[in-house]
Amino acid sequence: MFVRILNHRPEILFWSAALLALALNSPEVKGQSLCFFRFAGLSHCPGCGLGTSISHLFRGHLAASFAAHPFGVPVSGVLLFHLITSIKQEYHAFAQSTL
Repeated sequence: MFVRILNHRPEILFWSAALLALALNSPEVKGQSLCFFRFAGLSHCPGCGLGTSISHLFRGHLAASFAAHPFGVPVSGVLLFHLITSIKQEYHAFAQSTL
């Protein structure tokens, strides 16, 4: 089943790993960044604070999450919905193929 997911829907693994990394990352630690805009030397990034927002959200700090980035909660909801839907679809496809 796991190999099937990797072959057909690699984004499931990618987004699961990304959300897990954000859940385990401490939002209080400063200086860590995977921001392409920051690496390119640009001063403004529309997504800056999004990872911190999601990290706060996983810890139940809704006010801090919203303060870090107002779209952290909606983005997390959309990603979780997409993951759950994709996993269900793959599970049903796998169950149908084994019959």
